Amino acid sequence: MSAKRCYYETLEVERTADESKLKSAFRKLAMKWHPDKNPGDAESEIRFKEINEAYEVLKDGQKRAAYDRFGHAAFEQGAGGGGPGFGAGFASSFSDIFEDLFGMASQRGRGGRERGADLRYNMEITLEEAFQGKTAQIEIPVSVTCESCSGTGAKAGTKPKTCSHCGGAGRIRQAQGFFTLERTCPGCQGRGQMIEDACTSCSGQGRVSRERTLSVNIPQGVEDGTRIRLAGEGEAGVRGGPPGDLYIFLSLSSHEFFQRDGADLHCRVPISMVTAALGGEFEVPTIDKGKTRVKIPAGTQSNRRFRIASKGMPVLRSRQTGDMYVQVVVETPQNLTKKQQELLSEFEKLSSGATQPESVGFFSKVKDFFGSRANS
Repeated sequence: MSAKRCYYETLEVERTADESKLKSAFRKLAMKWHPDKNPGDAESEIRFKEINEAYEVLKDGQKRAAYDRFGHAAFEQGAGGGGPGFGAGFASSFSDIFEDLFGMASQRGRGGRERGADLRYNMEITLEEAFQGKTAQIEIPVSVTCESCSGTGAKAGTKPKTCSHCGGAGRIRQAQGFFTLERTCPGCQGRGQMIEDACTSCSGQGRVSRERTLSVNIPQGVEDGTRIRLAGEGEAGVRGGPPGDLYIFLSLSSHEFFQRDGADLHCRVPISMVTAALGGEFEVPTIDKGKTRVKIPAGTQSNRRFRIASKGMPVLRSRQTGDMYVQVVVETPQNLTKKQQELLSEFEKLSSGATQPESVGFFSKVKDFFGSRANS
């Protein structure tokens, strides 16, 4: 038979490791080598047993001291040939750790009071509603506590009885070799109680389905994807268990005029070529149902932006407000009359680099570029 591995090497820790490091190492390795995560793998089962044995010794101060002094020989006498004895204390600590590792800690408590499920509700609102905030009424189908049995699941006049299989614990311990595992009681399905006469209104579930109307407060400044939690407004728990929560997921519908970027609002306004050249002004709406005037200086180029301070969206849970940006787009005239075409042609003849410096400068560079290529 091969020599037994050092317990410290098995847990992959130093001999000076404290209790927290031991537990952390055990949790990590137990999750990696647990048989449920490696079905049919004989090596995983062996490694899993070694890890449990090492942790059982090293987590106990007296056992660890004996191991540090005598090694494995400290446990060879009277151990039944299977290493350290694993009694009820080991089963308890082992169970606690595995509840953390594999989610074995159920939401169920004694008496089968299982927490209700969380619910999701999708709501679409307008940009104006996100700006102003609102109180909305929603109707949702939800499970509520059965009034006939007050959530116990038992027929009126009767009570659930303690499960005879597990004594009300909801879990049964089972010895496998030198360690003990716990599993959900098959008799009561982990509830700890049995119902002999089920309530006819809820079929023993302790809850029934109903339509419920709720009031939802939507604060100012919410953004697309904001989640609102209503604690205790989810499904009722099984057999009197605590209810789950309701989550409202908000989405903002597209706006015909504004585009939102955080707390700022953006809009595009087409202006005529004449207004861009000579300057002018125009009115634009604001999200607060008002309007503001935008002055355009002479010679404004397309895509120029004008900032209007504090006319954006409120910032959620603060007193700050974003800005509004107006982007002007110079519109090229279409469907010109003959007279208009003649006037524009005349304007083109009278134009110089001073009136259109960017285009004149660009084509001057293009001319020089082609000239340099021809001479090369």
